[in-house]
Amino acid sequence: MPKISRRLQGLQAKVEDKDYNPLEALALLKDTATAKFTEAAEAHIRLGIDPKYTDQQLRTTVALPKGTGQIVRVAVIARGEKVNEASSAGADLVGSEELIDEIQKGRLDFDKLIATPDVMPQVAKLGKLLGPRGLMPSPKGGTVTFDLAGAIAEFKAGKLEFRADRTGIVHVMFGKTTFSPEDLLINLKALQETIDRNRPSGAKGRYWRTFYVSATMGPSIKVDISALRDLKLSQAS
Repeated sequence: MPKISRRLQGLQAKVEDKDYNPLEALALLKDTATAKFTEAAEAHIRLGIDPKYTDQQLRTTVALPKGTGQIVRVAVIARGEKVNEASSAGADLVGSEELIDEIQKGRLDFDKLIATPDVMPQVAKLGKLLGPRGLMPSPKGGTVTFDLAGAIAEFKAGKLEFRADRTGIVHVMFGKTTFSPEDLLINLKALQETIDRNRPSGAKGRYWRTFYVSATMGPSIKVDISALRDLKLSQAS
C-alpha cells in the first residue's frame, strides 16, 4: 500500500463518508485543495456500462460553460485554403504533410489536434503515437471537421473530449480550484447532462453508480447523484 502523506491524512479527516449535496461537495473540494500549485477540479464517475461491448461505449464531448481554466494549444492539419482559415481562426500550429512529419518525429507541443476529413488517411499513420495520448482526431470527438473556425473556438473556450475507460469509469477535469463553487457547479451540471444525453444504447439497469469529485492532490468527495441530476439549470447559473 502506498504511504499516505500527513497532509492528505489531515484532508481526508475533513471528508465524511456520505453523499454530499453538489454545492457542498464543491466547497469542500476547494477547502481541501492545499497543494502549492493551482489544482484541477476532477470528476471520477463509475457508470453501469461494460465498454468491451460496442453498444456500451461512451465517448463524447462537453462544452464547459465556465471554461476549463486552462490555455489550450490547438494544432490543425489541413490542406489549401483551410490552412489559412485555421491560422486566421487562432490555431497555434497549422500545417499539412510537413506537420504530420514533424509530429511523427516527436513534435507534441499541443493539447488538441484537429484535422479536416480529406487529410485523415495521412493522419491515420500517427495513430500509434497519438492514440495513447488521447490526441488522435475523431469525428465523435469533434476533431475531424471542415468547420475549423468553429472547432478551434469551441476547444479554446472550454470544450473537452472524454470517454469511459475499459472499466466503465469516466475521469474528467471540469475546472480549476480557483473557480467559485457556483461556477464549478455549472460545469459539473453540464458534464452530468452530457453523460445522461449520451447514454449508450446497450446500457441496462442502473446507469449512474458512484460520483466523486476531488482536487488533483486532494481526497475524494462523494456527490449525491440524484441531487445533481434533479438540479435545475436556473439554480446553477
